[in-house]
Amino acid sequence: MNRARLRLGRHSRIGQSYILTTVTQERRRYFDDATAAQEVMDVFRRIDAEGLTHSLAYVVMPDHIHWLVEVRAFSLDYVMQCFKSSSALRINRMLGRTGPFWQSSYHDHAIRSEESLFRHAMYIVANPLRANLASCVGEYPYAWCRWEIDGRYQAMDYPEAER
Repeated sequence: MNRARLRLGRHSRIGQSYILTTVTQERRRYFDDATAAQEVMDVFRRIDAEGLTHSLAYVVMPDHIHWLVEVRAFSLDYVMQCFKSSSALRINRMLGRTGPFWQSSYHDHAIRSEESLFRHAMYIVANPLRANLASCVGEYPYAWCRWEIDGRYQAMDYPEAER
C-alpha cells in the first residue's frame, strides 16, 4: 500500500492517545543489539522531555517498535518524523552505516476510550512473550509501561487489545 493511501483518513489531535508501530527497513533485526535498543528508548524519553509526547508504554522488538503515546504538541506525522529521524541518525552513526533505517510508513491506531489505555499498554508489554523473547511481563529489558506490571501475567492474558 502506498504512503499516500496509508495517510488517507489519518487525523491527528493534540491530547489524543495512539498506538504507533513502525518497522525497520527490510525488517532487519537492529535491536538485537542492546545499545541500539537503548538508543530508541532514549529517543522516546527525549521526545517526552521536549513536550511533544507523553509516553504511556513502549516496546523495542528486534525489528520494530510499538509505542503507546499521547500527542502533546504538533501533529502525529511530525512526532513520528522526529522519532524516526533522531533514532535513525543516532543508530546509523553507532553502527557505522548510512541509508534508510526505518520503513517509510507507520501504523497508527487512535485509542477511543480511557478505559482501554491500560489494556493496550499490557498488549504492548506482552509482545515479547508472544515472540518468545521473555517468559513473563516485565522481564524483557526493552519494554516500559507507566503503570505497575505484575510479572505473573502470561501472553495469553493479553492476546490482543480491544479496539
